[in-house]
Amino acid sequence: MALAMKAMADIRGLRDIRSVPGTGRRSIPRTRSSAYLERYVLHREKERLEKEAGLLAKRSRVIRKRLWEIDAQMESLERLAQSERPNNVTRPAEASGPTKKKWKTLALRY
Repeated sequence: MALAMKAMADIRGLRDIRSVPGTGRRSIPRTRSSAYLERYVLHREKERLEKEAGLLAKRSRVIRKRLWEIDAQMESLERLAQSERPNNVTRPAEASGPTKKKWKTLALRY
């Protein structure tokens, strides 16, 4: 499953496509005033990406914490199941050979 998740994460999406302005190409030659505007736009994009990185880090911490809680809960439930099960009883998968159960019948009078 982890391999499939990684493969899905490697697929490029719409967010990965850079626009013409994002690549630094221009049809109009650069001027001093356009350099200020471009610097401002890049600064805003940098702020946006830093904010997004912070949100992703926070979400990652929340996910790791929940995974840890689930693991701890699964371990405690496994211990509880082990303590409730008698030692001499085997699991159905461990039972030797197939056993056939006889049907219980009941005669009905009409």
